[in-house]
Amino acid sequence: MAKILVCDDDKEIVEAIDIYLTQEGYEVLKAYDGQEALKVLNANDVDLLVIDVMMPRLDGIRATLKIREENNIPIIILSAKSEDADKILGLNVGADDYVTKPFNPLELVARVKSQLRRFTQLGSTAKENNAAVYTTGGLSINDDLKEVTVDGEPVKLTPIEYNILLLLVRNQGKVFSIEQIYENIWNEDAIGADNTVAVHIRHIREKIEINPKDPRYLKVVWGVGYKVEKI
Repeated sequence: MAKILVCDDDKEIVEAIDIYLTQEGYEVLKAYDGQEALKVLNANDVDLLVIDVMMPRLDGIRATLKIREENNIPIIILSAKSEDADKILGLNVGADDYVTKPFNPLELVARVKSQLRRFTQLGSTAKENNAAVYTTGGLSINDDLKEVTVDGEPVKLTPIEYNILLLLVRNQGKVFSIEQIYENIWNEDAIGADNTVAVHIRHIREKIEINPKDPRYLKVVWGVGYKVEKI
C-alpha cells in the first residue's frame, strides 16, 4: 500500500483528499505546513507528496526545495494560482506535477496514480528490454539501479527528469517533439505542454551538461523538438 503525504493548511481540503485517496486503497499521512511535512517525511517511508503552495511557517515552494536536496519522491503541488509563471515556479523547484485549485478530486487521484505508476514501474522497464545500461559519450544511465552518471560522477534527477532523459538516451539521434515527450512521459494528451516540458529539459541540462547553453548531449532541433546526440 502506497503512503501519500497530504500537506495543506486548509484542514477541510486535507480531509477531502484523504477520503478520496483512502477509497483508492492508499494510506494517507497528513501535515498542515511545510515544517510539519518535513518531519513526517523524515519519520516515514512516503511514496508521494501532495503539497499546497501558500502555507504558514514554511510554504510549499521552500519545502519542495528542501525535500529535493535528498529525496526524489514524486511531488504534486497544489495552488490557487493558475498563471503559467506560478506553474513554472513549482516545476522549477522540483515538483513533478501541478494542480490548480479548485480542482476535481478525481483528477487529483488520477494524477497521483499516474505519478506512482511512473515512479514504481521504472524498475521493470530495463528487465523487459534486457538492456539495463545506456551510454553516449560520458553520459550513462543504469536503468536497473536508476543511476545516472556523467564522466563517472553521479547525477541526481527527479522521476520526471529521469524518465525524459531515459526516453531520449534510449532513442539516441531520434528527435522527439514536445508533444511526443509529454505524451510518452505523462501519458496524457499534450495540451499546453510547452512550458512543462521546457522547464524539465532545462533542469536536465543544468545537471548533465558542463555548459547548459552549449549542450553536448541534450540538443534542441529548432521548430521540431529535442534529441540526445549519439556520441
